[in-house]
Amino acid sequence: MRLRLPFRYLEPTIFSGLLDDPLLLARIRPLGRSILIDCGQIHHLAKRVVKSLDAVFVSHAHMDHFMGVETLTRNVHISPRTVDLYGPPGIAEKMTHKLAGYDWNLREAFWGSYRVHEVGPETIASHLLSGPEGFACRHLEERPRRDRTIYRNGYLTVEAEMCDHKIPVLAFKLTERPAFAVDEAELAARGLVKGPWLATLKKKFCEGALDGAPVTILRRCGDGVAQERIGDGAALYREIRRRHDPASIGYVTDIAFSEANLETIRNLMRGVTLLVCECSYLAEDRERARKSAHLCTTDVNTILKELRPAYFVPMHLSKNYLGLSGLLYRQLEVPPGTTLLRLPEHVTPRPLLPGEVGRI
Repeated sequence: MRLRLPFRYLEPTIFSGLLDDPLLLARIRPLGRSILIDCGQIHHLAKRVVKSLDAVFVSHAHMDHFMGVETLTRNVHISPRTVDLYGPPGIAEKMTHKLAGYDWNLREAFWGSYRVHEVGPETIASHLLSGPEGFACRHLEERPRRDRTIYRNGYLTVEAEMCDHKIPVLAFKLTERPAFAVDEAELAARGLVKGPWLATLKKKFCEGALDGAPVTILRRCGDGVAQERIGDGAALYREIRRRHDPASIGYVTDIAFSEANLETIRNLMRGVTLLVCECSYLAEDRERARKSAHLCTTDVNTILKELRPAYFVPMHLSKNYLGLSGLLYRQLEVPPGTTLLRLPEHVTPRPLLPGEVGRI
């Protein structure tokens, strides 16, 4: 499912159906690269899609969120680059054990590697699984977490917080970098005249070099226009920028309905544009949801009422409801201002039956 949403840099695509293993791919248009949220079954992703991945974010190591690592490795291991993988504490050891189950005696010096980051409440521990060394794990560093951000590039940041699913589970929020935007009313109020200086200001903004950068502007002076040198481009931009909230994507799966989890989601997802959230059970199976530490429709309705995202996609419905997905949508209470986006029940190809293939 491809979503046409108000993103400037990100192109989110859900490569799974309502009942399939959840897979959210975010393509970063200016880079032509992608990041993947969760890594269950990914055999149906085109090879060029898998090869576009710079980073993979794994919520937790249950099979339906983590079993695709072998497929990922098969597609990228002979590329001479490093893929970053983020997950909860213990993910590096699990990656090491998964890949140690294979023989790598034909490895080459040009093979790619994984840089695995274990995201804890207070620290991030990084490890290198080196392809040329048969994906042997080597500890790199452990650094303190100063905020929620765990990954960034020139066009987005990824934040993460820990939730409870009877094991630690990460919830993620992807936020686009604020775009350069000027308020023409503020320009006029300050007597500023449009000119090449705005292009210079934008270039420095995009390069992250505005702080302390001098800029020569044009300002009205009587009946004419005069040049004026400003010593700090960042201070100038703060005065004339047009205020807007950057678009964002929230991803929540496999969490218990508890006050602690709700508080975490409330703080992390505040102002989110697109919320992609599990809804594993219908309201009548609330107790099953409680026992398995999942959400049911009434739980999701509570979250929607508090967050009020612009768009909402329910996912990860239990396969017990095959053919009954209409009941889910009837039980969801989407608040005013939120658009509900529907997934088909399945996207991944169904298994073949013996009678559908040629006989020997």
